[in-house]
Amino acid sequence: MAIHAEGLVAIVIFYLLILAVGIWAAWKNKNAGGEGVDQSETIMVGGRDIGLFVGGFTMTATWVGGGYINGTAEYVYLPGFGLAWAQAPFGYALSLVVGGLFFAKPMRSRGYVTMLDPFQQIYGKRMGGLLFIPALMGEIFWSAAILSALGATLSVIVDININMSVMISALIAIFYTLVGGLYSVAYTDVVQLFCIFVGLWISVPFALSNPAVSSIAVTAVEKVHQEPWLGSIKPSEGWMWMDNFCLLCLFRCWGHSLAGSFCLPASATYAQVLSFLAAFGCIVMAIPSVLIGAIGASTDWNQTAYGSVSPKDNEQSDMILPIVLQYLCPPYISFFGLGAVSAAVMSSADSSILSASSMFARNIYQLAFRQSASDREIIWVMRITIFVFGALATAMALLTGTVYGLWYLSSDLVYVIIFPQLLSVLFVKGTNTYGSVAGYIFGLVLRIGGGEPYLKLPPFICYPGCFVEQKTHRLTMEVEYITVQKFPFKTVSMVASFLGNVAFSYLAKYLFESGTLSPKYDFLDGVLSKHSTEIMDKTTLVGNDNIILSEMAPVKPRLSMSLAGTFTNKEALSDDGDSSPESNNEHD
Repeated sequence: MAIHAEGLVAIVIFYLLILAVGIWAAWKNKNAGGEGVDQSETIMVGGRDIGLFVGGFTMTATWVGGGYINGTAEYVYLPGFGLAWAQAPFGYALSLVVGGLFFAKPMRSRGYVTMLDPFQQIYGKRMGGLLFIPALMGEIFWSAAILSALGATLSVIVDININMSVMISALIAIFYTLVGGLYSVAYTDVVQLFCIFVGLWISVPFALSNPAVSSIAVTAVEKVHQEPWLGSIKPSEGWMWMDNFCLLCLFRCWGHSLAGSFCLPASATYAQVLSFLAAFGCIVMAIPSVLIGAIGASTDWNQTAYGSVSPKDNEQSDMILPIVLQYLCPPYISFFGLGAVSAAVMSSADSSILSASSMFARNIYQLAFRQSASDREIIWVMRITIFVFGALATAMALLTGTVYGLWYLSSDLVYVIIFPQLLSVLFVKGTNTYGSVAGYIFGLVLRIGGGEPYLKLPPFICYPGCFVEQKTHRLTMEVEYITVQKFPFKTVSMVASFLGNVAFSYLAKYLFESGTLSPKYDFLDGVLSKHSTEIMDKTTLVGNDNIILSEMAPVKPRLSMSLAGTFTNKEALSDDGDSSPESNNEHD
C-alpha cells in the first residue's frame, strides 16, 4: 500500500490545528489564577476557573482516548465476547458517577491540588512517595499504550513509518502541555473531542452501506460470518466479568478524575456536575465505536481488499477500527476517522503526562524534599518532568512489545493498592501509616500472586477455580500455556488491602495508646508522634482559602503562612458538613 498524500496533508493540518489551539490557550491564560495564587498551581488545576463547557469536554476527553474507542470496537467485534464484554463505556461512565457522588466533594472542598495530597497529609512524605510509584506507573504506561496504538493505526490507514508518527504525536502533546499546562490541555480537548465525534460518525454510514457488510440488526442475534456481536456472559465467567467491571469503575474513580477534574472546578458541587456531564459524554462517544465493531463482525472480508483471512484470524482484532475505516470506507472518509483516532490519543496522553508531572513536582519534589522551593522553581521542575515523562512514554511505545501488559498490571496495582488507601484517608477516622503499609503489602502480594498473562508472569497463588489453558498461535503455531484465574482475585485483593489498612491502623493505635508498645517504637510517627515533621503540615498542602478548622492536621506548623484567612471559606464549610469555627472554638 502506497503512502496517501491526501492523508498526510489531513494529518498535518489536524496537528497544526491542535498545536495552534494549545499555544493560544497558553497565551490567553498566562496570567490566570488571580493575585496571590501560585502560577504552579494554576498550571496544575487551571486556577480553578475552568468553565462548565470546557470542563465537561476536557473531563470527557480524558476518558475517551485511543484505547477507549479502539478497545470498545475490538471487544464488540471479537467472537465469544461481543457487546456484553465491552465494559469500558458503562464502566467509565459509572466511575464518573461514583466519583462525583462520593469523592468530588471531599477532594474539592478540602482544596487538594493533586491526588497524592490526602495521602501525604495523613501518612507523611515517605508513604506518599511509596504510593507515587504505582500512580506514576499507571500514567506512563497508559500514555505509552495509547501512543503505540496510534502508531499502529497510522500504519494501517496511511502506511507511514510507525516510529515517526508516534514521535510527532508525542512531541506536539508534550509541547503544548509544557507551554500551557491544564489550560492548553483543556482547550485542545474541546477540539479533539469534536474531531473524535465528527470523524467517527462520518465514517459509520459509509461502512454500513458497503456491499460486503450484512445487516448489523441480523448479525446481532444470528450467526452469519461469526458469532453474534451482542455476545453473552457464561455462568462460569460471571465472577471474572464482575471483577473486571469493578476494576474499571473504581480504578478510574481514583485516576485522572481526582487530579484533573475534581480539583479544578471552583466548587465541590461544580465538580459533581462536571462528573455527571462527562459520564453522559462517555456513553455518547462510545456509540460509533460499538457500531464499527458490529460492522466488523458483520463483514464478509472475502469481498474486500483486506483478503480472505478475517482480522480475528489474522491476529488483528485490536485494529478492527482502523481496518474498517481503511477497507470499508472511501479514502477521504477514512482520513476523517484517522483524525478521530489521533485526537483520542492526544487527548489522553496530554492529561496523563500533566498528571504525573504535577504529582512529582508538588508531592515529591516540593513537599518531600524542598518545602522552601519558590513558585518559579516548581514550574521549572514541572516543565522538566513533563518532557522526561513524555519522552519515557514515547520510548516505551517505540521499544517495548508488552506496553499493554505493563499497563494492565499497573492499573490493577492502582486498583488494589491506591483505591483502598483513598477510601481510608477520606472516610475512615484513625487510619495511620502502619495500616497504610500493611494494606499496601496485602494488595501487592495478592495481586502479583495471581500472575499476569500479558507479561507471561506466572502466578504463585492459584485462586479457586484456576486452570491451565493451552493456546496455539494461529500464524506461528507456537504453543503456550496460560493460567486462567476465574476467581475475582483483583477485587478480593482490593478489599483485603482496605481491611488490612483499617485493622492494622486500629491495632497500632491501640498498642501505642494503651502503653503496650513503648513510644520509641513509633518509628513511622503514625500514632503518638503527631507533631513530628514527618507528617505533612496541612498548610503546605492546601491553599489558605480552602481549609476547614476541623480538618486541620494536628501538627506543628513549619511555614510562616498565616492561618487567619483559612476559616472564611463558607463554601468549603457548607460542603463538608457540620464544621464551623465557632463549634470548634467551643471545644478548644
